Amino acid sequence: MPQAKHSPVSVAETLLRSLKRRGIDYVFANAGTDFAPIIEALVKLRGEPDAAPRFVTVPHENLAVAMAHGYYLTSGRPAAVMVHVTVGTGNTVCALMNAYRDDVPVLLMAGRTPHTQSGHIASRNAPIHWGQEHFDQAGIVREYTKWDYELRAGQPVDEIVGRALDAMLSEPRGPAYLTLPREVLADEDRAPSIELPRTVIAEPQPSPSHVAAAAEWLAAAERPVILTTHLGRDAAAAAALAELAESFSIPVAQPGATCVNLAASHAMNVGGGNAELLSKADAILVVEAEVPWFPRSFTPAPGVKIVHLGVDPLWTRYPIRTFPADLAIAGNPRTALRLLAGAMAEQRIDRAGLAARRDAIARLQAERRAKREAALAKARTQTPIAYDYVGECVRQALPAGAIVVTELGVSLDQLGLEEPGSLIGVGIGGGLGFGLGASLGAKIAAPERTVVSTIGDGSYMFGNPTPFHLVARAANLPVLTIVCNNGRWQAVDSAARAVYPDGLAAQAEVMPLVELQPSPEFTKVAEASDAFARRVDDPRELPNALRAALDAVRGGRQALLDVRMEHGIR
Repeated sequence: MPQAKHSPVSVAETLLRSLKRRGIDYVFANAGTDFAPIIEALVKLRGEPDAAPRFVTVPHENLAVAMAHGYYLTSGRPAAVMVHVTVGTGNTVCALMNAYRDDVPVLLMAGRTPHTQSGHIASRNAPIHWGQEHFDQAGIVREYTKWDYELRAGQPVDEIVGRALDAMLSEPRGPAYLTLPREVLADEDRAPSIELPRTVIAEPQPSPSHVAAAAEWLAAAERPVILTTHLGRDAAAAAALAELAESFSIPVAQPGATCVNLAASHAMNVGGGNAELLSKADAILVVEAEVPWFPRSFTPAPGVKIVHLGVDPLWTRYPIRTFPADLAIAGNPRTALRLLAGAMAEQRIDRAGLAARRDAIARLQAERRAKREAALAKARTQTPIAYDYVGECVRQALPAGAIVVTELGVSLDQLGLEEPGSLIGVGIGGGLGFGLGASLGAKIAAPERTVVSTIGDGSYMFGNPTPFHLVARAANLPVLTIVCNNGRWQAVDSAARAVYPDGLAAQAEVMPLVELQPSPEFTKVAEASDAFARRVDDPRELPNALRAALDAVRGGRQALLDVRMEHGIR
């Protein structure tokens, strides 16, 4: 029915307007009985297209948070997720852990079962309204959020939303949690009309004197090394790193890289962790890398100067994290690296030493290329299909400007990517199922770009594939998903062998709790939502299958390739 001309403004309507005004353009939502006032307000606001965020129906909460995660990493803007009370909140936890460990701001909103049993239009009217009440609903997610609160009757809504966003966007960034009782949302908004200005949060600045000390150590070193994992999320910071490494011939290793920190072709890019360089280093600069090395297998020698740099260089959210540091510099890495380059330029530099170091890195890179080419030559006809070969085929097939999402699929070294912003890699939160949702979020943020994800078969199953394919179709988000299907939990196998390299499990014909056999036909799951889908067993078929899948995506249809892989990862 049409709304009355002067119908009261509900708290739910004010909430939607406030979210939009404060820069939340998307809400990824899985509705429940608590959503009645939100649904009513959305219908009321249909005639005002810019009054409320766009709501996208996502029929699993884990997928919804992963979408917000991928959206932020692509756009640099936070999204919101709205879920059903306690049960919906519980379903977000895996993905919320990923966002928290990845410093990704997500505004998670959940309904709150009605407080009242009668006397209000939004009072309880279903058995679940008793069963879903908690003594401390926010306690479910408090360890993975920076801020939590419950909206209360009579409060200025814009003030509460602003507080949530300020908490999320201050460094280090992270999720916030807001609960919304149904009666409060349904109430007429009688609070004073207060619309506070959007807060500009200044970036933390590094100490120039401490940067100067780091510059002195790096300039004096014969074998300095830079380690980074996340720096490339800021394209300007990546550019500052490239200039610093080039100017002073400092090799850059990227342990567990989740983005393109340095172009694959850069003269100082030495790939992943590179234990050999690290073992010989006499100065180490760690920039935005929570796990620069594994202490069980490597410890810097006495006297090696070690500097940690980042917005939270000691990663204080981690209960246990002990890596040696002579100096920890808190501040924006982009600014710090620019200051560092300027300070190093004022130091006395051994130019002959720089040339020798550059020659040594060139030899190392040549050796790596030779090994890779030899592995590829073997892999072109190898079955099951090798990870190196999938990475090479994807690299060759990617159109300009594409975004690759990885979750236990092919690695950054195999993809050879050049541009910051072209890779979204899974972080170390450990909640599987990131890749599928992240690819949809990236596509929403950059609809003009091709999005390709490479994920393991376990990650595909954890990623809520049926809801994923439904959303891709319903929201018109054509992405290509490549399932690197090795039919097992390879990480579990590798961990067992790392702990017991000569143990019984390592020698067993079949290791318990590892096999995922017989593998499902994932193509049928995708086909149920009208996806282009193909299984690939023969490496010679992979290039043509990739071309056909990308053609389908360009034509507006989602695609999936189920690629049957070797057991060992990389």
